[in-house]
Amino acid sequence: MGNLSMLWAAVGICCAALSASAWSVNNFLITGPKAYLTYTTSVALGAQSGIEECKFQFAWERWNCPENALQLSTHNRLRSATRETSFIHAISSAGVMYTITKNCSMGDFENCGCDGSKNGKTGGHGWIWGGCSDNVEFGERISKLFVDSLEKGKDARALMNLHNNRAGRLAVRATMKRTCKCHGISGSCSIQTCWLQLADFREMGDYLKAKYDQALKIEMDKRQLRAGNSAEGHWVPAEAFLPSAEAELIFLEESPDYCTCNSSLGIYGTEGRECLQNSHNTSRWERRSCGRLCTECGLQVEERKTEVISSCNCKFQWCCKVKCDQCRHVVSKYYCTRSSGSAQSLSEGSA
Repeated sequence: MGNLSMLWAAVGICCAALSASAWSVNNFLITGPKAYLTYTTSVALGAQSGIEECKFQFAWERWNCPENALQLSTHNRLRSATRETSFIHAISSAGVMYTITKNCSMGDFENCGCDGSKNGKTGGHGWIWGGCSDNVEFGERISKLFVDSLEKGKDARALMNLHNNRAGRLAVRATMKRTCKCHGISGSCSIQTCWLQLADFREMGDYLKAKYDQALKIEMDKRQLRAGNSAEGHWVPAEAFLPSAEAELIFLEESPDYCTCNSSLGIYGTEGRECLQNSHNTSRWERRSCGRLCTECGLQVEERKTEVISSCNCKFQWCCKVKCDQCRHVVSKYYCTRSSGSAQSLSEGSA
């Protein structure tokens, strides 16, 4: 058996044990409040945007937001309370709030629209509130109803999840931007009318990724937890978490080793993962991905040459089309692999 075949045989043994645990956005819709069925499409799209942003933010990390990690309830007691779990809850909650808010401001729902509660009031020197501010109050309320209702537990992990759900919603507010329009004679801009708009969702993902990097580990007092609120009540008992940390991501357990496949913990490992090496237009963090995913996990970096066909020598022809040639070129891609001896031993041991 060749090196590549042995590699995927070894990875396949691990992945087969994990495939049954894949999560679906439909979990939001199955357990969400039935009185709010009109919002289910937006909730599903918001949850999906959160998943996609999670995958983007962690694309070159050892933990890369796998599908089996995206279950938002602890009632089956299989969920961990790690830093990664905190991000999943925050970005999912933010995604739902963001999409509901956008749809509301666009008039997609009959019972809500722009937030004009501040219109006409002085906001600062030379400007007043006006225009169409995004209705984050409405988006926050619906997101809380759907996402928090998935939390059935009453223990420390449930309280942690509800805290991080709220931190995600606070991130939506924290990243909003003020947009203004000038008024005055001959464009003098003697006064401005301003309103609040949602930031691009990528900015929200970057904001929460920074919160993930600085997440706080909380030591919980069991007596406080037993006296705490249920998941159906307030989002967290005052005695459990500091009010000053409400916008921070929190976790209770250290992260496991994500280098090695562990089917009981739902970890795929980094073997077989692609990494970036000598790539242009990438960040320093991305350029170090081969060391982080491969070398530091006891794996080697394997280069594979691939022929790629792309359009080239494009020319505009009158009128009106563009004609291109099809060019072939070879590109190098890099993957984390075991040495042939290690892969052979793993395959025989699993058999």
